Amino acid sequence: MRQRDISVRLSLNTVTSRTARPTTVGLVEPQFRIMTTGFGRTGEVAGRDASGSTTRATSRLRGDRINPLRDPADRRLPRVAGPCVLVMFGVTGDLSRKKLMPAVYDLANRGLLPPGFGLVGFARRDWEDEDFAKVVHDAVAEHARTPFREEVWEQLLEGIRFVRGEFDDNQAFERLAGTIRELDEERGTGGNHAFYLSIPPKSFESVVSQLKRHGMTGHDSSHWSRVVIEKPFGHDLESARDLDEIAGSAFSPESIFRIDHYLGKETVQNIMAFRFANQIFEPIWNNHYVSHVQITMAEDIGIAGRAGYYDGIGAARDVIQNHLLQLMALTAMEEPTSFDAEQLCAEKTKVLAAIQPPEDMATQTCRGQYVAGSQGGERVRGYLEEDGVDPHSRTETYAAVRLTIDNRRWAGVPFYLRTAKRMPRRVTEVALNLQRAPHLPFSDTAALGTNAVVLRIQPDEGVTLRFGAKVPSTQMEIRDVTMDFAYGSSFTEASPEAYERLILDVLLGDPPLFPQHEEVELAWKILDPVLDFWAESDTPPCDYPSGSWGPSEADEMIARDGFVWRRP
Repeated sequence: MRQRDISVRLSLNTVTSRTARPTTVGLVEPQFRIMTTGFGRTGEVAGRDASGSTTRATSRLRGDRINPLRDPADRRLPRVAGPCVLVMFGVTGDLSRKKLMPAVYDLANRGLLPPGFGLVGFARRDWEDEDFAKVVHDAVAEHARTPFREEVWEQLLEGIRFVRGEFDDNQAFERLAGTIRELDEERGTGGNHAFYLSIPPKSFESVVSQLKRHGMTGHDSSHWSRVVIEKPFGHDLESARDLDEIAGSAFSPESIFRIDHYLGKETVQNIMAFRFANQIFEPIWNNHYVSHVQITMAEDIGIAGRAGYYDGIGAARDVIQNHLLQLMALTAMEEPTSFDAEQLCAEKTKVLAAIQPPEDMATQTCRGQYVAGSQGGERVRGYLEEDGVDPHSRTETYAAVRLTIDNRRWAGVPFYLRTAKRMPRRVTEVALNLQRAPHLPFSDTAALGTNAVVLRIQPDEGVTLRFGAKVPSTQMEIRDVTMDFAYGSSFTEASPEAYERLILDVLLGDPPLFPQHEEVELAWKILDPVLDFWAESDTPPCDYPSGSWGPSEADEMIARDGFVWRRP
């Protein structure tokens, strides 16, 4: 049971047998007004009986007192983080400016952060608190999802601090520890601290060691310390294990949160709802009906000035090892007994452990590099011409692999994973293509494709069912049609950004949406043989024009099994 410091006004009415409207159990149904306590909000529960009489009671919930409004079984109220400090390393980077800082503000604007909240930035810049606050303000003004509210910003501003220093600067980390202690006293954050490492993996060990050396990683029953690690989780299996050992030297396993922002997307979570809340799909979700599965993440941009990060990493490490293998695990896993972290991890781990690397690397994998071409009506440069890229680089910007799962449900069904930059459009989807009907009693079915269930992750979030239907005419002509579900038209509430959900879950200590170390290691065991083959191969990445759907070699790879790539 989670609890927080909250003021509640409770108005319940005395029930009289003469005037009360009875229900099936002989009780009056009170009408409630509920608001959560957070930035600029109050918590109120009010009720009135049929006679109109009212009684009021006010209580302050502290210590071990249980707030009945925070019962985890009650889904009517959103979960609100308790008093805490969020420390961000790497606050000068694009991720912090475009995603993390706006997500913090959006959480505050939605009333999901407590009044007792602190935000601390750590970087080399010669800034004061006010300078960092302006950076946050500008990031919020440009990238926040929710409208700007001055009262929310003013309350958030009271807890913003900045510490200048290098990762190997002992005095800087002493100042950081002192700043956090001051926030604990001034903002009542009670020693609860989360450290977000939006920094290169090579700096993890230095930062974690400094945090431990200066006493910022301890936790007990009265307070907590957590660390958040951004992908990539290493660059191979060995480095991933080293990273886990570094984090584990200072933080307990339940305090380590590995961020894969795709798992925070509503549409990714909807994969589980789509599968396990609907009886109509489960009977066909297996090798008796599915011929093959395609999981695609395409981007319509290049490396966008990130040559220092991307060159040497490549598409496979950047996307397949985390995003696409996680999507594959969620698509293929068995139904968990519950959706807590342990059960979800157990089912995903079973899938990842059963995935077999390609048997023939030369014919079941493909890598490519985009070359100059036309995209969006403009002429764009090739990868080797991008600023900061080694002109002899063999880093792939296109990667495709064919994988199989050795279990009863999916035996014999190939899963094709592909990711690339400079594609015609930005799209992420999971497409389950069904087998053709064994007999078609129609004369003209040449244009008829296969049935498909397409889970659209982004940007047009939703689900598409493709099937055949008769064309209105006197002839029995069959044509492919689609049935669409779209989030935007079906729900009035806009989906929160993935980082909003994930940052809130870190502050709540709720781990289901974060990959566990077993999943990370299994993913590297799948991908490492592919990367080793490419590294040892004399064949360079295949060229593909910017604005195209990839190299012809990738089309040949899937055509060997009698299939073609979808055009999303």
